[in-house]
Amino acid sequence: MAALAGGPDPLFGLRNSFYIGAYQAAINNSEIPNLSPDDVVERDSLVYRSYIALGSYQLVINEIDSSAATPLQAVKLLALYLSSPENKEMTISSLHEWLEDPAIGNNPILRLVAGIIFTHEQDYNEALKYTNAGGTMELHALNVQIFLKMHRSDYAEKQLRVMQQIDEDHTLTQLANAWLNLAVGGSKIQEAFLIFQDFSEKYQMTSLILNGKAVCCMHKGEFDEAELLLLEALNKDAKDPETLANLVVCGLHLGKSSSRYLSQLKLSNQDHILVKRASNAEESFDKAIHAFA
Repeated sequence: MAALAGGPDPLFGLRNSFYIGAYQAAINNSEIPNLSPDDVVERDSLVYRSYIALGSYQLVINEIDSSAATPLQAVKLLALYLSSPENKEMTISSLHEWLEDPAIGNNPILRLVAGIIFTHEQDYNEALKYTNAGGTMELHALNVQIFLKMHRSDYAEKQLRVMQQIDEDHTLTQLANAWLNLAVGGSKIQEAFLIFQDFSEKYQMTSLILNGKAVCCMHKGEFDEAELLLLEALNKDAKDPETLANLVVCGLHLGKSSSRYLSQLKLSNQDHILVKRASNAEESFDKAIHAFA
């Protein structure tokens, strides 16, 4: 996957931009000379995944044709899955078919995409079938996220230990450590904040880093500070679902109206857990009103 041991990794900067959420920077700096054929495929998959993160699903669907390498086909499948609810059944059935194919089923990017899609479906056991064996830092990091969603911070911690043994300073190891600290809470919140603070000093400021710092502030009860960070994140990406969701929560704690942020969130991401909870609450409220009427 990466360059030969001992040699510099030509994709290091590109990969790092992607991990910290600097998606446009990853796209803009992707012209890297003298890449091996394997590195070209990995470079392209990172660029296309950056376009997906920016919501440009159709570009990815149009540009990746049926002759492309397996990792790129997998990325196209992710774009199809995310682009519209009508595609979900078809993409999941294609995904199962590919995963059962002995020639390509073990491809790390295909397994990663399977993990991402089944995590979206909240089918965590199915996701872990394909991610649990690890093999790349991204797969390990996704395992940490899945275990945290399952409220199994003990398993998440085991995965983090594996990542720390491979490369303690890796951006994904640091991120996974911050996620785990946020899940554990208490005195660990400050440790998570310091990781995001370190990122903001080393790299360009992104929505991902700003949201990380803001969530730490919210855990510490510093909602004014959190709101400032989130408004800065909103300036960078007005449609980012995590920023909008965090602004809704922040507004509630500050006693401010956050209905506009919730409306924006509904428009940009109707599957978001906060949107689902809000509409369930509205339905329950309507039912209660009708019961009393």
